[in-house]
Formats: sequence, structure tokens, C-alpha cells
Amino acid sequence: MLEVKQVSKVYENQRGVQSIDFSMSRGEIVGFLGPNGAGKTTTMRMITGYLNPTQGTITIDGLSMADHPKKARQKIGYLPETPPLYPELTVGAYLQFIADLRGIPAKEQKSRIGEVVERLGLQGRERQVIRSLSKGYKQRVGLAQAILHQPDLLVLDEPTSGLDPKQIIEIRQLIRELGENHTVLLSTHILPEINTLCNRVLIINQGRIVLDGQPERLAHTMGEAFEVSLEVKGPREAVLEELRGVPGVAGVRELDGEAPKPESNAADSAAESSVADSPDATVKVLVTAAAEEDIREALFYRMAERRYPILSMKKESLSLEDIFLKLTTSEALEGAAGGETASEEVTPDA
Repeated sequence: MLEVKQVSKVYENQRGVQSIDFSMSRGEIVGFLGPNGAGKTTTMRMITGYLNPTQGTITIDGLSMADHPKKARQKIGYLPETPPLYPELTVGAYLQFIADLRGIPAKEQKSRIGEVVERLGLQGRERQVIRSLSKGYKQRVGLAQAILHQPDLLVLDEPTSGLDPKQIIEIRQLIRELGENHTVLLSTHILPEINTLCNRVLIINQGRIVLDGQPERLAHTMGEAFEVSLEVKGPREAVLEELRGVPGVAGVRELDGEAPKPESNAADSAAESSVADSPDATVKVLVTAAAEEDIREALFYRMAERRYPILSMKKESLSLEDIFLKLTTSEALEGAAGGETASEEVTPDA
């Protein structure tokens, strides 16, 4: 559906984005992340045809944005961070204006407007002046104009910015529903939205794509070790010894009970040791794999063979927040060390 090949944008001898290269398939909802000034808005404006790239190509459903800009734009719905609304118009008049602007045939306009009004919960507000709407409803009208012409690709820039919690939930649900029939590129600073809505994540920093992957596999993509936290019922030393002997295990670290409390005396320590080595004791550990392979089955079968019940097992991984900070901070530090400065995202004068 969307192909961005080696796209760069330079502003007055300063690079805005550099060699951006990614594609999107039909039906994907892709989260687009990056710190301020990383190049997100510049990239989206080039995808939607508002800016021309300095080099590279952008293709929408096989149509080059450079060679067939009008036809390519017809396949795109765009919601900027600030919805492009006319506050003095009513909701109905505004959508009628957009229908004319988009070249929707006159005989289809009434039914098409009725469909988006119902889909976005705008019934009964067709005669309301846009100026008088809450921010949540203005976002709904902005989404309505973006999907009115039934585009194949939706580009949404911070669609929940500034909304209250109830409005955020409503807009997220709308985006999830839109993703059933559209390809969606979603830019947001709210990282939980990515886990909630997206089946893929792009992270951009200093004008470059630094990560592309599925949210649940980002730690694996970054080469992070596979780790599992366990709570096992059984004698402490025996459990630890068995876990260390499981093929593929690189390390076992006890999560608590590693040392006696400072105020405990020798008798207390002996008593604690006796309890830890009893069959009814429980041991909490973090097990690290030697490679990135999943070792949970091997752990389960070894403990089952030794009759040490696993009371809980949880795969540990970096959160999206951790990954985002790790990538953008390390990239920024590397740029500073090399005497480079992060390019700012410049908005050219209209």
C-alpha cells in the first residue's frame, strides 16, 4: 500500500530526514514514534504530498506521489495534529464542502456523509457550528473529513492529543475500527497507544529510522537476552542447582531472600536456611537464556521431572518506554560525541 524508498528532506543545508526507507501493507496499523524534532511530521507531510522530498520516492498503491500526485492523494486521508476545520461552518456544511473538494459524485454525497456521521457518532450535530464543539467532537469531525472519500491509507498525527481520558478511549476505539478497512500510519507520543492499537512500530530519531518491528518482539529485535521470572516450590539450593543445569540457561539470579537481614543473629540465619531448604519453601528467580531462544518449555519439563511445582512463570522483556528511551538517548549521545547536532523539524513558510 505504501512504499517510502530512500527519502530525504533537506532544509537550507540542514537535513530534516535522511534515507527513510519502509513500507506498509494493506490492513496494517503502524505506530510512528520519535522525540520532538526527529522528523515525524516532515515524513508524514511528504507521504501526504504536502512536501516534496529532496530525494527518494513515495508510492501509494503503486502510484508515484511525484508522477501522479492527484491520483495518489485521492487514496490518502490525513488528520494533522490540529484538525483542518472551518469553525464558522456547521458540521454538515463542512462535510459537504469536503465532499465537493474531494470530487465525490453529487449523487453519492448524501449517503457518504450519512455513513461517516453515523460511524463517528456525530448524529444530531450536523447543524451545530464547529466552533461550539468540544475538542473530542472536533477530532471526530477531523476524522470524518479524513475518511469521507474512502481512502486506502490513513495518516493520523497525534489524534488523541489534548483529549480527556473518556475522549481518548473513544478516539482509540474509532481508530481500531478504522483499521479494519484502512491502512493506518499513527503518530503519537502516548506510548501505551502503540501497544493498544498497533501491530507494528517504527521509531525515528535524528531523521533516521532506528527500529522497525512488532511491539511484542521489539526486545528480540534489539538482541536482548531472553529472560524468565519464576516462582518455584521446593528446597532453595536444589531448585537453583536444577535451574542452572537446564540446557540453554546462562544465568540464574535469586530475586529475594539472597541474604539474611542485618539484624538477624546466627540462630535466625540457621532457621531461615532450614526453612529455605524445606520441601515447602518457595524460590523466586530470574533465569537468563544463553541465546534469544525461548527456554520456558525446558524449564517447565525439568521442574516437573524433579517434582518442583512452578507456581508462576513470566517472560520478562523491555517495555516500549525502555526501548524508546534506549534508542533515542543512545542515538543522541552518539551524535553529540561525533560533533553532530540533531536536526530540528522545520516548517517551511506557506
